[in-house]
Amino acid sequence: MRILLVEDDEPVAQSLRRGLKRYGFEVDWVATGAAALAHAGPYDVVLLDLGLPDTDGLDVCRALRGRGDVPIIVISARSDETDRVVGLELGADDYVTKPFGVREVIARIRAVMRRAQPRSPDEAGGADRYGSRLTIDRKAARVRVDGEEVALAPKEYDLLAFLTEEPGALMSREQIMEAVWDANWFGPTKTLDVHVAALRRKFAGVIAVEAVRGVGFRLEIVQDAEAS
Repeated sequence: MRILLVEDDEPVAQSLRRGLKRYGFEVDWVATGAAALAHAGPYDVVLLDLGLPDTDGLDVCRALRGRGDVPIIVISARSDETDRVVGLELGADDYVTKPFGVREVIARIRAVMRRAQPRSPDEAGGADRYGSRLTIDRKAARVRVDGEEVALAPKEYDLLAFLTEEPGALMSREQIMEAVWDANWFGPTKTLDVHVAALRRKFAGVIAVEAVRGVGFRLEIVQDAEAS
Protein backbone atom coordinates (compact mmCIF):
# COMPACT_ATOMS: atom_id res chain seq x y z
CA MET A 1 0.00 0.00 0.00
CA ARG A 2 1.39 3.41 -0.97
CA ILE A 3 0.93 6.41 1.33
CA LEU A 4 1.25 10.08 0.39
CA LEU A 5 2.50 11.83 3.54
CA VAL A 6 2.05 15.62 3.54
CA GLU A 7 3.96 16.95 6.56
CA ASP A 8 6.32 19.93 6.88
CA ASP A 9 7.82 18.93 10.25
CA GLU A 10 10.80 16.81 9.19
CA PRO A 11 11.36 14.94 12.50
CA VAL A 12 7.67 14.01 12.64
CA ALA A 13 7.66 13.00 8.97
CA GLN A 14 10.81 10.89 9.25
CA SER A 15 9.59 9.14 12.38
CA LEU A 16 6.22 8.38 10.84
CA ARG A 17 7.84 7.32 7.58
CA ARG A 18 10.15 4.87 9.35
CA GLY A 19 7.27 3.45 11.38
CA LEU A 20 5.05 2.96 8.34
CA LYS A 21 7.84 1.32 6.36
CA ARG A 22 8.42 -1.14 9.21
CA TYR A 23 4.86 -2.32 8.63
CA GLY A 24 5.34 -2.74 4.89
CA PHE A 25 3.86 0.53 3.64
CA GLU A 26 5.49 2.54 0.86
CA VAL A 27 5.65 6.23 1.72
CA ASP A 28 6.05 9.25 -0.57
CA TRP A 29 6.78 12.33 1.56
CA VAL A 30 6.16 15.94 0.53
CA ALA A 31 6.44 19.00 2.77
CA THR A 32 4.08 21.54 1.15
CA GLY A 33 0.53 21.74 -0.09
CA ALA A 34 1.73 22.65 -3.58
CA ALA A 35 3.89 19.54 -3.72
CA ALA A 36 0.97 17.42 -2.57
CA LEU A 37 -1.29 18.76 -5.29
CA ALA A 38 1.46 18.36 -7.89
CA HIS A 39 2.26 14.78 -6.88
CA ALA A 40 1.54 12.61 -9.88
CA GLY A 41 2.33 9.15 -8.59
CA PRO A 42 -0.38 6.69 -7.49
CA TYR A 43 -1.20 6.43 -3.81
CA ASP A 44 -3.85 4.62 -1.78
CA VAL A 45 -4.15 6.92 1.26
CA VAL A 46 -3.20 10.52 2.04
CA LEU A 47 -1.90 11.51 5.49
CA LEU A 48 -2.36 15.27 5.55
CA ASP A 49 -1.04 17.78 8.07
CA LEU A 50 -3.06 20.98 8.32
CA GLY A 51 -0.25 23.31 9.37
CA LEU A 52 1.60 23.56 6.06
CA PRO A 53 4.00 26.44 5.28
CA ASP A 54 2.48 27.51 1.97
CA THR A 55 -1.25 26.95 2.38
CA ASP A 56 -3.88 25.76 4.81
CA GLY A 57 -4.15 21.99 4.84
CA LEU A 58 -7.93 22.29 4.75
CA ASP A 59 -7.65 23.84 1.28
CA VAL A 60 -5.45 20.95 0.20
CA CYS A 61 -8.00 18.52 1.61
CA ARG A 62 -10.77 20.18 -0.37
CA ALA A 63 -8.72 20.13 -3.58
CA LEU A 64 -7.70 16.47 -3.18
CA ARG A 65 -11.28 15.41 -2.46
CA GLY A 66 -12.42 17.23 -5.58
CA ARG A 67 -10.10 15.04 -7.62
CA GLY A 68 -11.33 11.66 -6.43
CA ASP A 69 -12.20 9.30 -3.61
CA VAL A 70 -8.74 8.40 -2.26
CA PRO A 71 -9.04 8.18 1.55
CA ILE A 72 -7.65 11.22 3.39
CA ILE A 73 -6.59 11.09 7.03
CA VAL A 74 -5.84 14.45 8.61
CA ILE A 75 -2.93 14.46 11.07
CA SER A 76 -2.80 17.72 12.96
CA ALA A 77 -1.86 19.49 16.19
CA ARG A 78 -5.19 21.30 15.93
CA SER A 79 -7.40 19.55 18.47
CA ASP A 80 -10.24 22.07 18.37
CA GLU A 81 -13.59 20.46 17.58
CA THR A 82 -14.28 23.05 14.88
CA ASP A 83 -11.18 22.03 12.93
CA ARG A 84 -12.19 18.38 13.21
CA VAL A 85 -15.69 19.07 11.96
CA VAL A 86 -14.52 21.28 9.10
CA GLY A 87 -11.90 18.73 8.03
CA LEU A 88 -14.45 15.92 7.95
CA GLU A 89 -17.00 18.08 6.15
CA LEU A 90 -14.41 18.95 3.48
CA GLY A 91 -13.96 15.28 2.72
CA ALA A 92 -11.43 13.86 5.18
CA ASP A 93 -12.18 10.26 6.14
CA ASP A 94 -10.59 10.48 9.59
CA TYR A 95 -8.79 12.94 11.88
CA VAL A 96 -5.84 12.12 14.16
CA THR A 97 -4.58 14.66 16.70
CA LYS A 98 -0.88 15.03 17.47
CA PRO A 99 0.88 13.58 19.34
CA PHE A 100 0.01 10.12 18.09
CA GLY A 101 1.61 6.69 17.83
CA VAL A 102 2.41 4.83 14.64
CA ARG A 103 0.13 1.99 15.72
CA GLU A 104 -2.82 4.39 15.94
CA VAL A 105 -2.13 5.79 12.48
CA ILE A 106 -1.85 2.30 10.99
CA ALA A 107 -5.12 1.28 12.64
CA ARG A 108 -6.82 4.36 11.15
CA ILE A 109 -5.34 3.59 7.70
CA ARG A 110 -6.60 0.02 7.78
CA ALA A 111 -10.01 1.13 9.02
CA VAL A 112 -10.54 3.67 6.23
CA MET A 113 -9.28 1.17 3.64
CA ARG A 114 -11.78 -1.42 4.84
CA ARG A 115 -14.56 1.15 4.54
CA ALA A 116 -13.39 2.18 1.08
CA GLN A 117 -13.25 -1.35 -0.33
CA PRO A 118 -16.41 -2.98 -1.73
CA ARG A 119 -17.89 -5.51 0.65
CA SER A 120 -19.60 -8.75 -0.23
CA PRO A 121 -23.07 -9.52 1.19
CA ASP A 122 -21.41 -11.71 3.85
CA GLU A 123 -19.15 -8.84 4.88
CA ALA A 124 -21.87 -6.19 4.81
CA GLY A 125 -22.97 -7.16 8.31
CA GLY A 126 -19.54 -6.18 9.68
CA ALA A 127 -17.59 -9.45 9.36
CA ASP A 128 -14.48 -9.77 7.22
CA ARG A 129 -14.27 -13.08 5.32
CA TYR A 130 -11.03 -14.97 4.74
CA GLY A 131 -11.47 -17.83 2.32
CA SER A 132 -14.70 -19.76 2.52
CA ARG A 133 -14.52 -20.80 6.17
CA LEU A 134 -13.15 -18.03 8.40
CA THR A 135 -14.93 -14.78 9.32
CA ILE A 136 -13.77 -12.11 11.78
CA ASP A 137 -16.21 -9.54 13.09
CA ARG A 138 -13.87 -6.86 14.39
CA LYS A 139 -16.64 -4.68 15.78
CA ALA A 140 -17.94 -7.50 17.96
CA ALA A 141 -14.53 -9.22 18.39
CA ARG A 142 -16.02 -12.55 17.29
CA VAL A 143 -14.42 -15.22 15.13
CA ARG A 144 -16.29 -17.98 13.34
CA VAL A 145 -15.26 -21.04 11.35
CA ASP A 146 -17.94 -22.60 9.16
CA GLY A 147 -20.45 -20.40 10.98
CA GLU A 148 -19.51 -21.67 14.45
CA GLU A 149 -17.93 -19.24 16.92
CA VAL A 150 -14.42 -20.09 18.10
CA ALA A 151 -13.58 -19.29 21.72
CA LEU A 152 -10.37 -17.27 21.94
CA ALA A 153 -8.41 -15.69 24.75
CA PRO A 154 -8.12 -11.89 24.35
CA LYS A 155 -4.52 -11.98 23.09
CA GLU A 156 -5.27 -14.90 20.78
CA TYR A 157 -7.98 -12.78 19.18
CA ASP A 158 -5.71 -9.73 18.97
CA LEU A 159 -2.95 -11.79 17.34
CA LEU A 160 -5.32 -13.35 14.81
CA ALA A 161 -6.90 -9.98 14.00
CA PHE A 162 -3.48 -8.42 13.45
CA LEU A 163 -2.04 -11.20 11.28
CA THR A 164 -5.16 -11.37 9.11
CA GLU A 165 -4.96 -7.64 8.34
CA GLU A 166 -2.42 -8.57 5.66
CA PRO A 167 -2.50 -12.31 4.86
CA GLY A 168 0.75 -13.45 3.29
CA ALA A 169 2.78 -10.55 4.70
CA LEU A 170 5.84 -11.41 6.77
CA MET A 171 5.57 -9.77 10.19
CA SER A 172 8.62 -9.48 12.42
CA ARG A 173 8.46 -10.45 16.07
CA GLU A 174 9.00 -6.80 16.97
CA GLN A 175 6.05 -5.67 14.83
CA ILE A 176 3.77 -8.29 16.34
CA MET A 177 4.82 -7.65 19.93
CA GLU A 178 4.36 -3.90 19.49
CA ALA A 179 0.96 -4.24 17.84
CA VAL A 180 -0.55 -7.03 19.96
CA TRP A 181 1.09 -6.56 23.33
CA ASP A 182 2.59 -3.12 23.86
CA ALA A 183 5.27 -0.83 22.47
CA ASN A 184 6.88 -0.94 25.93
CA TRP A 185 6.69 -4.72 26.37
CA PHE A 186 9.85 -5.92 28.06
CA GLY A 187 8.86 -9.51 28.78
CA PRO A 188 10.01 -12.61 26.88
CA THR A 189 8.76 -13.02 23.32
CA LYS A 190 8.19 -16.72 24.06
CA THR A 191 4.61 -15.75 24.86
CA LEU A 192 4.20 -15.03 21.14
CA ASP A 193 5.16 -18.59 20.25
CA VAL A 194 2.64 -19.91 22.77
CA HIS A 195 -0.16 -17.86 21.23
CA VAL A 196 0.85 -18.82 17.68
CA ALA A 197 0.71 -22.49 18.72
CA ALA A 198 -2.79 -21.93 20.10
CA LEU A 199 -3.97 -20.39 16.83
CA ARG A 200 -2.48 -23.26 14.83
CA ARG A 201 -4.34 -25.73 17.03
CA LYS A 202 -7.69 -23.94 16.97
CA PHE A 203 -7.61 -23.09 13.25
CA ALA A 204 -5.98 -26.20 11.79
CA GLY A 205 -6.98 -26.53 8.14
CA VAL A 206 -8.27 -22.95 8.07
CA ILE A 207 -5.11 -20.87 8.41
CA ALA A 208 -1.41 -21.67 8.36
CA VAL A 209 1.03 -19.63 10.45
CA GLU A 210 4.52 -20.08 9.06
CA ALA A 211 7.53 -19.33 11.25
CA VAL A 212 10.40 -17.63 9.43
CA ARG A 213 13.54 -18.29 11.44
CA GLY A 214 15.16 -15.18 12.82
CA VAL A 215 12.41 -12.90 11.52
CA GLY A 216 8.85 -13.62 12.53
CA PHE A 217 5.63 -15.13 11.19
CA ARG A 218 3.55 -15.19 8.04
CA LEU A 219 -0.17 -16.09 8.05
CA GLU A 220 -1.72 -17.74 5.01
CA ILE A 221 -5.36 -18.60 4.40
CA VAL A 222 -5.78 -22.30 3.57
CA GLN A 223 -7.58 -22.54 0.25
CA ASP A 224 -10.45 -24.94 -0.35
CA ALA A 225 -8.34 -27.23 -2.49
CA GLU A 226 -5.81 -27.56 0.30
CA ALA A 227 -8.44 -28.14 2.93
CA SER A 228 -10.22 -30.88 1.01
